[in-house]
Amino acid sequence: MTRIALVVSDIDGTLLTKDKTLTEGAKAAAQRLRQAGVGLTITSSRPSIGMRFLIEPLAITLPVGAFNGSSIVDARMNPIEQHLIPASAAERSLAMLTEVGVDIWLFTNDSWLTRNGNGEYVPHEKRAIRADPTIIDDFSPYLSRACKIVGSSPDPDLLVRCEAKMQQALGAEATAVRSQTYYLDITPPGCDKGTFVQAMARRLGISTDAIATIGDMQNDVSMFKASGLSIAMGNATDDVKQHAKRATASNEDEGFAKAIDMILQENAAD
Repeated sequence: MTRIALVVSDIDGTLLTKDKTLTEGAKAAAQRLRQAGVGLTITSSRPSIGMRFLIEPLAITLPVGAFNGSSIVDARMNPIEQHLIPASAAERSLAMLTEVGVDIWLFTNDSWLTRNGNGEYVPHEKRAIRADPTIIDDFSPYLSRACKIVGSSPDPDLLVRCEAKMQQALGAEATAVRSQTYYLDITPPGCDKGTFVQAMARRLGISTDAIATIGDMQNDVSMFKASGLSIAMGNATDDVKQHAKRATASNEDEGFAKAIDMILQENAAD
């Protein structure tokens, strides 16, 4: 196996516990990675504002991938590369999500917008990204600035069905994939966590075979496919795990730290 030079990690369900805690074990694992001369960065469906709090404790200096990799920002959260959902695709997505009756959020580069400030997952998202939503009546003025649209629902089966319909309806105009069992994300076309892995390889002048990825959800599969070593979390579903080359423990059992040790051991064996 090619020696790993960079680790790209998902955040929720991977790097953080269920209560959105970055454990001391995860911090120590990141330090071991640095000491071994291996780079670390993160990618997530989160907006960049929701990733800022991880930069210092993980000592990240490389660019990070927000909005499922469709936005690349530096470690100070300054935009390097940004893509938007085409306005026509954003309008169609909103119409479909409204029709199925899920709660809808729209993210621009610097704002989280919703028509329902009392939505079931609003408190959860506020805690996760450490930001408050802006309550609006109409999404229309923001269609040309949409970085991500989210449909949230406590019904995971509904989102599975909605994901398939959305993918069929949008085609190549946008990407629709679940980032959690309760979130369906619509993001710009041609961009995903896999393209972020490829962008990092180009930026660092390394092969994608020298990149390891760690994740737990459907939106992590694209980066699994793009990297030399892919590791699924123990809490991932079987359909996600089947796309990964390795598996680690769950995010409640230091799965990230154990994945890092696995990578370092394989590097040492080369």
